[in-house]
Amino acid sequence: MSSEQTQALSQRIDWEKVGGLVPAIVQDYQSSQVLMMGYMNQEALAKSLQTGQVTFYSRSKQRLWTKGETSGNVLNLQNIALDCDNDTLLVKVNPVGPTCHKGTTTCWDGDAQPESQMVWLHQLEQLLGERKSADPESSYTASLYARGTKRISQKVGEEGVEVALAATSGDKAELVCESADLIYHLLVLLQDQGLSLNDVVNKLKERHK
Repeated sequence: MSSEQTQALSQRIDWEKVGGLVPAIVQDYQSSQVLMMGYMNQEALAKSLQTGQVTFYSRSKQRLWTKGETSGNVLNLQNIALDCDNDTLLVKVNPVGPTCHKGTTTCWDGDAQPESQMVWLHQLEQLLGERKSADPESSYTASLYARGTKRISQKVGEEGVEVALAATSGDKAELVCESADLIYHLLVLLQDQGLSLNDVVNKLKERHK
C-alpha cells in the first residue's frame, strides 16, 4: 500500500472515538478463520502497512510489538478493511506458524469458535502438504506422492468415474463416499503441483464477476 493510501486509511479511522487505539480483528486470508484480536495506534497501523508484517500496540508493555518478533510466528499482511463505523479493523493475514502464544492456531478454542467447512478443508490441505516429507510406508498420502504425479492423476480420474457411477445408480450414500474420495485425491494432486483449493476458488470467483 502506498504512503498516500496508508494516510487515507488512517484519516478515515475515528481515532478520537476509539481513544487512539483501534481494535484489529485478525483473520486467516486463506481459511477465513479468526485468529486473534489486538489494538493498533496510528504508528502501529503505519508500520504494519509499510513492512507487510502485522504490528500492534501493547497496552501492557506500552509500546509497539510486531507479532512474532520473539517466536518467529509472524502475521504476513494481505489487506486491511475498515468497518462501517470507522472504528474497527479487519486484518487479513497469512500466518507463519501458530498465532496464539499458547501454541494453538487461534486464540479461541474450538468451543468458542465453531469450525467452518472451509477452515477444516484448509487444515486438511496443510496436513496433506506435510505428508510430502513423511515415510511412504507410514502414510497412504505420502505413498501417493512417492509414486508421482501420474499415479495421483490416475486416482483422480478413477474416483471421478466412481462418482459418476454412484450418481447414475441413484445410491446417494455411495455418492457421498466417492465424492469424498475424489475431493481428497484432488487436494493431493493440487498439493503435488504446488497449488491449493484457494487457487481453484479464486478462479471460480473470477468466472462469476
